[in-house]
Amino acid sequence: MSAIAAENVSKHWTTAVGQVRAVDAISFEFEPGTLNVLLGPSGCGKSTTLRLIAGLETADEGRIFIAGRDVTRLPPAARNIAMVFQSYALFPHLSVAENIIFGLRVRKVPRNESAARLARVANLLGLASLLERKPGQLSGGQQQRVALGRAIIAQAPVCLMDEPLSNLDAQLRAEMRQEIRALQRKIGIAMVYVTHDQVEAMSMADRVVLLSAGKVEQTGTPVELYETPANVFVARFIGTPPMNLLRLEPSAGGAVIAGTDGPAFFPVEHASAMLGVRPEHIEIGFERGVRAGVESVEYLGGDSLIVCRVGTERVAVRAAGSVGLSRGESTWLRWPPGAQHYFDTSGNRREAHDRQTTATMFA
Repeated sequence: MSAIAAENVSKHWTTAVGQVRAVDAISFEFEPGTLNVLLGPSGCGKSTTLRLIAGLETADEGRIFIAGRDVTRLPPAARNIAMVFQSYALFPHLSVAENIIFGLRVRKVPRNESAARLARVANLLGLASLLERKPGQLSGGQQQRVALGRAIIAQAPVCLMDEPLSNLDAQLRAEMRQEIRALQRKIGIAMVYVTHDQVEAMSMADRVVLLSAGKVEQTGTPVELYETPANVFVARFIGTPPMNLLRLEPSAGGAVIAGTDGPAFFPVEHASAMLGVRPEHIEIGFERGVRAGVESVEYLGGDSLIVCRVGTERVAVRAAGSVGLSRGESTWLRWPPGAQHYFDTSGNRREAHDRQTTATMFA
């Protein structure tokens, strides 16, 4: 039995300019004890999807299930979930302890049980020494832990998190990512986490649902989205820097990168589509492959980002350490045949089976 499931769920609004479909017939299933991320750019429908699961919005179409129970028309209080908001939503006049157990008091949980749960959660989150403080006396990371504690203490099997780290600085975000992931594994709940940050998704998730314009572009593990993107949107959204998407054109020998006379990468019938290669899979400096002109070099410490021009196309290369190249120089680029991706004229992934030319060129 899945912890959470959505079947063709839609949410739309009617505006002066027409109907806006914030969520458009999406479906997914999340297993118990897993951390699942709703990922996508601003306005893609991820927060609306989370609110539909929580019952804060009502679905116009489709059904939502939690632990096998149809909750589509149930109020939030009847769905047996916990939620962490982007703003933390802590009561400034209450202490840390009072904020954490507030929900238990509303539900009239006995005092001794509330105290036992509070002690357990405070120790789990490292808040035992802060229970008497007010939220204004806490750091951003400590406030986030209080918000987490308030959700965990409810002992709900499902926890929803709406961009909980967006108010923290980069270093604290990285620390909290690890803490949330470790906490989720320790208590074994199903978690749905909303973010626009692909680093958070790739480093935390068991499963990712990538959304765009209210539709699901691809659902899978982080490895699946990175290694086998379903379309050009996924290819460009996942990965830093994003995948290179190079236009192809026909030549006598086959499909070549636009503006070049070779080498050919695919049979000529594939020339109307695009070749995809991730920057980190490209090797630079070997006298074999494709000729490229260097447009810029950024040294980032652990690696360098080199932007090259190949024919009419720009190619980003991510190389380890520093490279002995500068703007205006020429170099060679190559990559393993298995590192390239082929997308058809509709932008969808296709398998191009004939790679003999590429394999020979890069051998």
